[in-house]
Amino acid sequence: MSSEQSSVAPVAESLGPTSGRITIEAVGLARHYGDLVAVRDLNLHAVEGEILGFLGPNGAGKTSAIRVLTTILAPTSGDFAIAGISHTRPCDIRRRIGVLPESAGYPARQTGREYLRYHARLFGHTKVSAAEVTERLLGEVGLAGRAGDLVGGYSRGMRQRLGIARALVNEPVVVFLDEPTLGLDPAGQAEVVDLIRRMAGERGVTVLLSTHLLAEVEEVCTRVVILNRGRVVVEGTVADVIRTAGSARCALVRVPPNQWSAAFDALNSLSGARMVPRGRSVPGELRVSLGQSGRADDALRLLLARDITVTSFELEGARLSDAFLAVTGGE
Repeated sequence: MSSEQSSVAPVAESLGPTSGRITIEAVGLARHYGDLVAVRDLNLHAVEGEILGFLGPNGAGKTSAIRVLTTILAPTSGDFAIAGISHTRPCDIRRRIGVLPESAGYPARQTGREYLRYHARLFGHTKVSAAEVTERLLGEVGLAGRAGDLVGGYSRGMRQRLGIARALVNEPVVVFLDEPTLGLDPAGQAEVVDLIRRMAGERGVTVLLSTHLLAEVEEVCTRVVILNRGRVVVEGTVADVIRTAGSARCALVRVPPNQWSAAFDALNSLSGARMVPRGRSVPGELRVSLGQSGRADDALRLLLARDITVTSFELEGARLSDAFLAVTGGE
């Protein structure tokens, strides 16, 4: 076995066919804080060019797992490798990864150009090559026109794009992004999602994306892993996860506004049904999860039996958010 090969090679044999070189592999990974078990028996893999959604409720173990995989924390037990490099060689792993933490700090009195050049030099670039990679990356993330401005004057979206450029300065094989669009407006979110897509598609980088924005995951991720209480509870494509979780279908129901309360009470009494809160309140509109064994005609029949006028009844396909709630118990 060469010095670049991993000590967790057996995991590759259990993965079946893959579309590219394996860049992340973990077997039986655990991380304890005294008696608290944050990550337990984590088995994980990803391949080059893949965008892996890393999901879970607060306290599920996502951040601890990322800190282990990025060598900030040592595993309590288990093995992992990044780009074929064993976790027993953390310095070598750090040369092959890029990281954008959830709460990244930026020097307010450096320019964007100075910030990137400094980090390029830390990774061994000469003055000339550091300048070249800095200008290229600033152009890629749309900051070429603000390269000479102080980072303290950047918007949050600009700082996030600068952080992504920083994560790419060493030409990494794997990039870990922890809540990269948190706090951004829709335009800023779209810009970052586009950068993530291009990072994987054009560079062939593996992206591990940790986020609570499930619509974002549905849009950009090739595969999803959902953790709960330190364990992987389901993984696969978005369609696979929805199907495996047995997520219930939802119905969007519209009734006259003066009959909304009666309709709510009726649907709420239906066995296995659950009312789903909506972010935007529309008079006379309700969304109800019908349950895994629920029938749409039962709901409609109940409303009509109570003399409630149904102006619209639309079935919706199950979504990733439904699957997420189903496998995490709504935590």
